[in-house]
Amino acid sequence: MTEIVHLPDLDGTPHANVFPESEPKTVRLTLEADERIAPHDHPGRSIVLHVLDGALELELGDETHALERGDVARFDGDQDISPLATEPSTALLVLAPTPDEE
Repeated sequence: MTEIVHLPDLDGTPHANVFPESEPKTVRLTLEADERIAPHDHPGRSIVLHVLDGALELELGDETHALERGDVARFDGDQDISPLATEPSTALLVLAPTPDEE
């Protein structure tokens, strides 16, 4: 099955679920300049964040990472996560279930 979505057509700010009810969870994040998502976590998820436009300061636990258009970050969802837009920004996040470790 193939499903194609045009990101600008999605409803929802700051979060728009790209493929509802499907795994991996895929979200378009849209933030205005100086808008922040409060610290939160996604237990049991591995996350990939791709900055499509703008720039973000991504707080991961005790670290802050400056990301700009074209940057891709991969991180563990078990830590506190808080993105801050330093300019109007759009990012695509994919939240995949973390495989069971044996």
